[in-house]
Amino acid sequence: MMLRANQRQKLDETDDKLFYAYPRFVTHVDDGFIQQLTDLYRDRLKPNTRILDMMSSWVSHLPDEIQFAHVEGHGLNAEELARNPRLNHYFVQDINANPQLPLLDQDFDAVVICVSVQYIQYPEAIFSEIHRILKPGGVAIISFSNRMFFQKAIQAWRDASEAARVELVKRYFNSVPGFTQPEVISRQSAVPDILKWMGIAGGDPFYAVIASRN
Repeated sequence: MMLRANQRQKLDETDDKLFYAYPRFVTHVDDGFIQQLTDLYRDRLKPNTRILDMMSSWVSHLPDEIQFAHVEGHGLNAEELARNPRLNHYFVQDINANPQLPLLDQDFDAVVICVSVQYIQYPEAIFSEIHRILKPGGVAIISFSNRMFFQKAIQAWRDASEAARVELVKRYFNSVPGFTQPEVISRQSAVPDILKWMGIAGGDPFYAVIASRN
């Protein structure tokens, strides 16, 4: 197994469905991160394709001007997913309790996960499912920053540096035969000189790990 049992543990081991039972209509990263993510989607996702927005919420950060054939949403809070205007359909499932997705083989052109990979306890199973549902040549884009619900992130993520978290996601892809070599995008948010002079730190760092099904 890629992770030891203790590395999969969370500080809050209560049912994830209870933690996410109440909707949170907020964004968990700043505007700079969101803009970089939308730009990345604009560059890598193609019009009229099928997208799975996995571990989603009330917003998907997809470019407004691109029309997709179908956007499927997955998450743990139905009220958040129902509010998301980009979703054509959604389903609620705790993938830590049941990693098997109710989706057909090779049915999606892209899978995206935004700022949620840190909560996956069985990444080998989940990334195997991502591979299964992707069409040949389909892309998976995993984006994250340094923010999290600390009590719900797995120990392997909590204890790691930001660079080590990037390597961890690369290992998730590499644990499944049939993905291309993961590509990494790592950017620190730019800080205007006036803010640097005032001693104000920069915005949320942006990381994305990308691979395609062979």
